[in-house]
Amino acid sequence: MDFSLSSEEREVRDWVRTFVRKEIQPLEQEVLRRERAGQRGLPADELRALQLKAKESGFWGVQTPEEYGGMGLGAVMTALLEAELGRSFVPFRFGGAADNILFYANEEQKQRYLLPTIAGERKSCFAITEPGAGSDAKAIRTSARRDGDDWIVNGEKTFITGGNEADFTMVFAVTDADKHREGRVGESVTCFLVDRDQGWRSEHIDTMGEWGPAALVFEDVRVPQENVLGEVGRGFELAMKWIGRGRYMLPARALGACERLVEMAIEQANTRVTFGEPIANRQAIQWMLADSAVEIEALRWLVLHAAWVVDQGADSRHWQSIAKLYGGVKANEIVDRVLQIHGGMGYTRELPVERWYRELRLLRIYEGTDEIQRRTIARNLLKGHASVSGTLG
Repeated sequence: MDFSLSSEEREVRDWVRTFVRKEIQPLEQEVLRRERAGQRGLPADELRALQLKAKESGFWGVQTPEEYGGMGLGAVMTALLEAELGRSFVPFRFGGAADNILFYANEEQKQRYLLPTIAGERKSCFAITEPGAGSDAKAIRTSARRDGDDWIVNGEKTFITGGNEADFTMVFAVTDADKHREGRVGESVTCFLVDRDQGWRSEHIDTMGEWGPAALVFEDVRVPQENVLGEVGRGFELAMKWIGRGRYMLPARALGACERLVEMAIEQANTRVTFGEPIANRQAIQWMLADSAVEIEALRWLVLHAAWVVDQGADSRHWQSIAKLYGGVKANEIVDRVLQIHGGMGYTRELPVERWYRELRLLRIYEGTDEIQRRTIARNLLKGHASVSGTLG
């Protein structure tokens, strides 16, 4: 059993680590200043410039297949990269990517949507969540009815990432109300590719973090049949492919954040003096650091193991749920300890600790709440699909 990285993995990881240290972390104070002023921390033009700089070294389309100009990296390598990017709160992501379900588009749709998205010329958003339908897809109320060769879409989506910036959306709507009422979600929901100029609008939703989701409103939006992604009635399968495409990447990024946060806490503990000595000498502080170190190491292997299962082509949903659940819970505990170690200054917006505090709280909600992950894990155990003996048997 070999836990070491290959030379290629180490080389790629180290390049991203250097890129984050030299190009991204120096932007942090300006990003904080902008956010305090109610501005966008990293404007689109600056993000694009960073992406193109990374592209010069070959970092473009991390998981995009090579035939589409990407790197085609596997899950383990992607997890390592996400952890390095997580060491800064600056919202950077590599360019050259597209939503995984767009690769299921037909050739004409690929020309209109997939390829321009990979090139950075178009922006998409994934729209399934509704005010009354989060984890329960059977509660979807957005509808699409046939009108000749078109579909008429009505409804509202909420908490849509990138919805304010997107020029097209992948929206999921009920196209067979009878089957939907019977709970036959796999036969009743269809995915549509809908351009913004076809009539939908977005409305910004204020949140406690810097994540700026949107509500998407569809009022008699006419969509041609040619914009159906996949098959009519088979959209739920595509939705699950999108949602399950890489839950391991969320705790992977949280892993990097926790590493950086605890490094900040160690520095604070060694330099902050109370009653004549560094607070690092206090047992209460030492235990916070020790517990955090143990949890970070456990999270590291949960993330890498989940990614490894993905790379093996096996059913990874159970292991990804474990990694996401543990990562969300422990990242929130760790950032809370780090804020406590920083005292009053940690609570201010002068330091990035409270920024991370707000950001990491979201990890327990989006792309499957803690409760949904627990349900998934428990069901797998109770039905015999997984065992507490793990992959070693």
